[in-house]
Amino acid sequence: MPGTPDSGAALAALGITRIALPVPFVDAGGPVNVYAIEDDGGWALFDCGIGTEEGEAALRKGAAAAGIELRRCTRLFISHGHVDHYGLAQTLSEESGARVFIHAADASKAVGPDGWDGRAHLYRAFLARAAVPEEQLDRLAAMGRFTGKYSRRVDPERALPLSGGERLRFRRFEAEVLHLPGHTPGLVCLWDAAHRVLFADDHVLARTSPNPFLELVGERPLRTGRALVHYFASIRRVMALDVDWVLPGHGEPFQDVNALLERLFGFYAKRQEKLLSAMASGADTGYALAQALFGPHEGPRLYLTLSEVYGNLEVMEDEGRVQSSEEGGIQRWAEV
Repeated sequence: MPGTPDSGAALAALGITRIALPVPFVDAGGPVNVYAIEDDGGWALFDCGIGTEEGEAALRKGAAAAGIELRRCTRLFISHGHVDHYGLAQTLSEESGARVFIHAADASKAVGPDGWDGRAHLYRAFLARAAVPEEQLDRLAAMGRFTGKYSRRVDPERALPLSGGERLRFRRFEAEVLHLPGHTPGLVCLWDAAHRVLFADDHVLARTSPNPFLELVGERPLRTGRALVHYFASIRRVMALDVDWVLPGHGEPFQDVNALLERLFGFYAKRQEKLLSAMASGADTGYALAQALFGPHEGPRLYLTLSEVYGNLEVMEDEGRVQSSEEGGIQRWAEV
């Protein structure tokens, strides 16, 4: 559902400018969007883009073309803690003095020192329990370590919490902060009910199903954040809204969001049937099921496929359709 010329008019009427930045990730769903919003005294940004040289150049070029002075940013809102959405926040905060707002559940991904090394052993243990081969464990467990390649960490003194239910006033409209966990635990969207506009970041995308990213939230026992379970609840909240325009994190604005989300439920239903079929053929571990559904992968692609598998298994587990057991330190799955 591509955008139409009407989307540009709708954004302009609300003082919103969309600036697209290139990202080097094939699975991202296209260039990442930064939304500059007219604010008292300057511009607020909803998402700050990726911190590569190409990303920063695109933001500065797009802002200059629209007459937006980045040194006059007033507030910087981060939808969720992935590098393509917060990567330039520290740089823009230094340049403008604007504070960075992010939900507490995602703050550790972007704010302050990187704490990944203190948690990497948990991910290694979880992946071993999923029967990932030993030779791939260290590489996978190291993927979350901050490298500075795509972003800069945000100084804690620059950051402020962003909570669901808050109301934000901009120059031409007001919006409610919606906490919609799923893609990440701390993902937020902005909802302008008066104009029926949803800033959806990666919660809803027109051409890509947002990956229910596998994150661990417990240590004893090892527990995931049950990303797809929460995501389904969150998209039902969106379906209950009277949305006209969706402003996504990637791609052009679009309409008819409920029809898209109905198809998304159908997409996941088919994926779950494929998982059950793979179980019937003997695949019973997270790794084996990922191989059966998506083929052989390593590194980031393997982690994304495992995220998809576990997300769907947890939905079916909650529905009483599958169950897991542990044997020799390996978690095994079976249809009920």
